[in-house]
Amino acid sequence: MTIKNILIDLDGTLTDPKTGIHGSIRFALAKLGQPLADVVDLDWTIGPPLKGSLAKLLNTQDDALAEQALAAYRERFSVTGLFENEVYPTVVETLQQLQAQGYTLFLATAKPTIYAKQILVHFKLDQYFTGIYGSELTGERTNKADLIAYILEKEQLDAQQCIMVGDRQYDIIGARANNIETIAVNYGYGTAEELVQAQPVTQIAQFKELIECVAVLNAERKVS
Repeated sequence: MTIKNILIDLDGTLTDPKTGIHGSIRFALAKLGQPLADVVDLDWTIGPPLKGSLAKLLNTQDDALAEQALAAYRERFSVTGLFENEVYPTVVETLQQLQAQGYTLFLATAKPTIYAKQILVHFKLDQYFTGIYGSELTGERTNKADLIAYILEKEQLDAQQCIMVGDRQYDIIGARANNIETIAVNYGYGTAEELVQAQPVTQIAQFKELIECVAVLNAERKVS
């Protein structure tokens, strides 16, 4: 069936959130009395559910402590961190063209919806999306499979008419759990090894390649 709906990740796909996320994580751990050395790599924290990443950085299984760290993170992120962000090259014009070509676009991010909406509005990207979907502040739908299942149900979408676009294995695995294939962007925060193992249908090096990529996949579907 023809691809009509494109589900798109936010962090590492549409925008580079590194400065805001890293700064807010460091703020949170410093507030809890466990500051991180400058040399500690935090790139791996961009993509997966944040509470689990904070627990790993704290080396704890104490849920209450992880919640405390998450609250401290949000204290900075909700005011400053979410705007310390940069839209990747060719994103705006690509979204414009996809919308003009008749594709229906949905944001699918593990980031809380309240922050995702603010970011899209701030960068004037919200106008291209029919729906903006993220997790709840309570932690619901931080798992990508759960989130995508929720989008399919809410929007009454046929999985065979959808494609997911993201930069991490979580996007690929979550989409596949819902019988949706994924186009991986390899300029984000997923490692080359991670993406090879997760096996997206294809990879792109610039967001603008998405237009041709979806066109090719649709052409292949018509032939088969």
